[in-house]
Amino acid sequence: MYASFFGLEHQPFSIAPDPRYLFMSERHREALAHLLFGLDAGGGFVLLTGEIGTGKTTVCRCFLEQIPDHCNVAYIFNPKLTVQELLRSICDEFGVAHAAAVPGMETVKDCIDPLNAFLLDSYAKGRNNVLIIDEAQNLAPDVLEQLRLLTNLETSERKLLQIILIGQPELRDMLADPSLEQLAQRVIARYHLEALSLSETRQYIAHRLAVAGLRGPSPFGTKALQRIQSLTGGVPRRINLLCDRAMLGAYSAGAREVSDTVVRQAAREVFGVRSKPSSAAEAPGRTAAWWPAGALALALVAGGTGWLLRGERAPASAALQAATEPATSSADGHAPATATATSSASGPAPAAVPSSAPASTPAATSAPASAEQPGAPAVSNAAELQAFLVAQASDDFSAWKVLAQNWNLYLTGKSADPCPALSRQGLQCYRNRKAGLALVRQLNRPVMLTLVASNADGQPLRANAVLQGLNEENAWLDGVDGSQIVLPVSQLATLWHGEITTLWRAPQALADGVDPNASPAALAWLDQQLAHLLRTDDKDLAKAPQGKAKVAAVRRERIRQFQLAQGITPDGQAGPLTLMLLNRAAGVTEPRLRTGA
Repeated sequence: MYASFFGLEHQPFSIAPDPRYLFMSERHREALAHLLFGLDAGGGFVLLTGEIGTGKTTVCRCFLEQIPDHCNVAYIFNPKLTVQELLRSICDEFGVAHAAAVPGMETVKDCIDPLNAFLLDSYAKGRNNVLIIDEAQNLAPDVLEQLRLLTNLETSERKLLQIILIGQPELRDMLADPSLEQLAQRVIARYHLEALSLSETRQYIAHRLAVAGLRGPSPFGTKALQRIQSLTGGVPRRINLLCDRAMLGAYSAGAREVSDTVVRQAAREVFGVRSKPSSAAEAPGRTAAWWPAGALALALVAGGTGWLLRGERAPASAALQAATEPATSSADGHAPATATATSSASGPAPAAVPSSAPASTPAATSAPASAEQPGAPAVSNAAELQAFLVAQASDDFSAWKVLAQNWNLYLTGKSADPCPALSRQGLQCYRNRKAGLALVRQLNRPVMLTLVASNADGQPLRANAVLQGLNEENAWLDGVDGSQIVLPVSQLATLWHGEITTLWRAPQALADGVDPNASPAALAWLDQQLAHLLRTDDKDLAKAPQGKAKVAAVRRERIRQFQLAQGITPDGQAGPLTLMLLNRAAGVTEPRLRTGA
């Protein structure tokens, strides 16, 4: 509602975990470092705690994106379980088959034995296993004890399971109980995530406004920022709530600046904070005319906000272009522009295609439709989905053809890897085995998804299909011979476990997948794009009389700033994902995902 009034492209302070707005303070980076340390520490427990809204989920998503390919991950987000329920959930997350030795009477042993066999097999294959439990303060004492016993699964060299507990401060108190001393002694790394300082709060607010498209000065003055810090305690979620309501209040009053007065009024509405008005301008009668309408508008906006996969594309602008990545953002590899990955036999278990389902039903009427074809097609039923997957599984190369056709290229033959041929025509392949729909939305281009299901005989079925359209409710996939299915996003999540392949057109300086650091022309192109997007004067950084080390350091910092604004891991390296987003921000014309039929 207020975005255009302040010169923004979209609202900057939604509490939905939009990866475009990823902000990692120093303490968030320290928390992430503790989690990553735990991966190589040989087993045991890693503990991450923090108050509600301090960013534990943000850190966890960044951690998931940086977990090496040789790690299997099980994620439990609802730990209010019994011991048996937890063990079944862990087995299911790792894809471990388990069954009751006595029908209808599954025991702890029925889960522990196959889990132990799976962990030993993974160890023999050089793979690690990580169990992440969120909201771990809700774990019952007997469940915590069972988790401790799971860390007894070990070889003579190392433990077979790494367990990461993420929770609120009560989790620390629980582990301080003498009855859990044995578990507490197995905690190899722990970190308590504090709230943001005043300086970090300023940076956080400025970052979100910049990503939302702000070009001019911040609407928040010094006093307003200080008030925000004191009222929120530096907790990011509370900052979002307060700033959103304060900007709505300023908009309703027709003010371009969010004053200290408006912030205090917003706090009264959001948090119930009472403060004595300092002037007649703050008296309730002066605000009654606009504040109820503002509160109602905010409620309507908040009511339409989902937890997951939100955020529409923001157009490119002189400011850094916003992006829609993961948790979720996907970690950006340091490889040349052509990144490859292989599938793993120990990945998630295949999802079964439902044997029966309601007949095709219309897609949600609120889903945006494309300008070319108004309206939305019917969601495919179970029989249509089964037939589609079987057809795709029988001809993997057809998906490559569909993907290339989006770029007006036509593949021939049956090459197992068409990427070299595509590279000769100016296109680079990008593969990611741990992508999420947030990354797909951020890339905003057709992608080939690897779907895993079961055939009619219960045998695993792997099929590649090209995602051509995506909105908040449905996904459109194209297959062999012009076939197409429409799936609810929730159903797609059961079939697709993160493996994607897509294409991007590299600029001439990066042709043939050149590593930017190995080509002066590529470095010059990189410097020019960063200078333009970050509004710096020296577009040819390589010629600056600063010495190679200083130039490289400046370039890394600029890349990091761009990555931070795009919501991907800010490592300062121009890996494939960074180059793709930079290329897109430079205005290169590329195919885009549809948002309607």
